[in-house]
Amino acid sequence: MRFRILAILTLLLALPTASKAQLISHHSVVKGGYDFWVYLPQERAAKDTTKLPLVLFLHGKSLSGTNLEKVREYGPLEALKFGRNIEAIILAPQSQGGWSPSRVKKVLDWTEAHYPVDTNRVYVFGMSMGGYGTIDFVGTYPDKVAAAIAMCGGADIKDVSGLNKVPFWIIHGTADRAVSWKQSQAVVDAMKAAGDTSLLRYDLHPEVSHSYLGRVFYMSEPYEWLLKHSLKDSVRTVDKTVEITKKGMADAYKSMPGRMTLKVKEYKGK
Repeated sequence: MRFRILAILTLLLALPTASKAQLISHHSVVKGGYDFWVYLPQERAAKDTTKLPLVLFLHGKSLSGTNLEKVREYGPLEALKFGRNIEAIILAPQSQGGWSPSRVKKVLDWTEAHYPVDTNRVYVFGMSMGGYGTIDFVGTYPDKVAAAIAMCGGADIKDVSGLNKVPFWIIHGTADRAVSWKQSQAVVDAMKAAGDTSLLRYDLHPEVSHSYLGRVFYMSEPYEWLLKHSLKDSVRTVDKTVEITKKGMADAYKSMPGRMTLKVKEYKGK
């Protein structure tokens, strides 16, 4: 009998759990922008005016296209499916190849106008092509961003001085064969040449590959780090207490609570 009870409990824990969170798709909503997802961490009462932080996720080349479902294949939206708790709105646009800072801003501006976004707590998190997109967007619009993480990326913009205004964490692996770590190093060198880099964190992980670094999306630490920063901080500082380690990456999938069923719907206008 005891064995049967334990077996039933194990089965129940393995089943997807329900969530009051919502994932909303947006197609052809922002002229000159991108199609995109918006994740809301909880259902809200009509009179609830509480503002929420927002994490802007910029994906890599493999998720490009016109099928918005692809954006759920890795990154924060997939982490949510496995129970990672992210207490923020997640904005996840889809590019058809490459990121335009001005087009990303159009989507962000629209989202801020239509959802309860705390504009003092907007964060950017991207990898690979999305790492490039993160660096280019933050460098172009530093006053919009409270903090950002760019993994295995580089820069297409010529002037990176704006990056020095934002708490910025650049992460790369030395075993990356898709995007050389030297691309991140070039950005760091350009930031140093442009001025004060006291808001920069730069982690170069020995023997970490491109795909292995993607495990960071499934850890709690990057979201914890981002949320420590705000545009309202009296003095802009970069948090150095949160660490992203190779062991943390190794344990990333095991650290997630379990599958979560999200309510998925399409935006119909407000």
